[in-house]
Amino acid sequence: MASRGESGMSNLEFHVLLALAGGPLYGLAVRDAVAAESGGSLAPRAGSLYRVLARLMADGLVREVAPAEELPPHPGLARRYYALTPAARGELLAETRRRKHAAAMAEKRLGVAPGRS
Repeated sequence: MASRGESGMSNLEFHVLLALAGGPLYGLAVRDAVAAESGGSLAPRAGSLYRVLARLMADGLVREVAPAEELPPHPGLARRYYALTPAARGELLAETRRRKHAAAMAEKRLGVAPGRS
């Protein structure tokens, strides 16, 4: 597994992992969760989303899983469900802490009380 290191992960990677932290989702449900949880600031196209999912899978942070229950057939291609690996939770927590630290430093330098804009 490749660690994201000091530079952290992209916003899209972070939000994809965050969406999957709630449980397994299929690809377009991941896209919808990312858009909703980012307040619409991220609305990944299918190609971008699936490239990020493939990269996260190659890095050992996401794995493909079977749906939790038997679902009726979906027209077109079968839905593929994705879930976090145990390693992903640690990476997501580390990234959350990195972002909190960066935000606190920015607020301090800008002379803004923490949590105030």
